[in-house]
Amino acid sequence: MITARRQRHAEPSASDDAGTFRQRLLDGLAVSIAEVGYRNTTVADVVRHARTSRRTFYAHFSDKEACFVALLTDANEEMIRQISAAVDPSALWTSQVRQAIEAWIASAESAPAITLSWIRDVPALGTAARRLQRDVMESFILMIQTLCDTDEWRSVGAGPVARPLAIMLLGGLRELIAATVEDGGPISDVTEVAVQASIALLGPRA
Repeated sequence: MITARRQRHAEPSASDDAGTFRQRLLDGLAVSIAEVGYRNTTVADVVRHARTSRRTFYAHFSDKEACFVALLTDANEEMIRQISAAVDPSALWTSQVRQAIEAWIASAESAPAITLSWIRDVPALGTAARRLQRDVMESFILMIQTLCDTDEWRSVGAGPVARPLAIMLLGGLRELIAATVEDGGPISDVTEVAVQASIALLGPRA
């Protein structure tokens, strides 16, 4: 996930480009979510943490929700990239499951407040956030299906993964992670149960 980075300068200089401005605002939102949660965050909080201005904020985002959608879009794209890169397709399929789960949990644990906000806050937001939720789910389903559709998986009678099964796996992992964060525990505590549940769901069929 995206981690928050505090900025040193009070206002972007002329040499900064639009991408730098955008990232500062996303980082500012990430810091505020970690401090007070998404619902209690205001645009004023975002620009204060980003050390920029409301004018700069509204040059990039129409409102707080649009900034949130952008933050989560980037975060989930990076999470999928990290998980996919962590899996060795030549390893035993059970080892691949562990590699994927460990990468997933490491990414989520790098920003637990944003992970929790993604799971809990997005369903209650507007159309753009709900569309993002569906699009991200599709991306994760495709990732699972792609990772499990290799010679190694087919050789043991596992894969390809049906869409309903991928949805069940994703829903279970999301809820397990959210509950762990809410209870104040480290996400890494669920690694073993997540690995074993994933192996049971994705493994060879009778």
